[in-house]
Amino acid sequence: MTQEEKLKIEEDIVEVLKTVYDPEIPVNIYDLGMIYKIDLQPDGVLDMDMTFTSPSCPAADFIYEDVRTKVESVTGVKSANINLVFEPTWDQSMMSEEARFELGFD
Repeated sequence: MTQEEKLKIEEDIVEVLKTVYDPEIPVNIYDLGMIYKIDLQPDGVLDMDMTFTSPSCPAADFIYEDVRTKVESVTGVKSANINLVFEPTWDQSMMSEEARFELGFD
């Protein structure tokens, strides 16, 4: 896989992540800042770190499986290792400007 191919696949991963929503928040998880790492290996294995806005998120299982299904559907991704992490702790400063505006924080 060339560097250009890798970048294109990682862009496609970001695009599908922008279709994943917490049912209680009208902003996608990528713009919320819940994705900490996207690292596509040359063999097509994706290593990704993600978090939730709260460790006790009631929709955690749904969101996690939606992420897995969608990133594994991206052409070029052979499999995904999705690590659920809580360090650093998520906070509102991790949101994109668009998310902050949408949620009325700016």
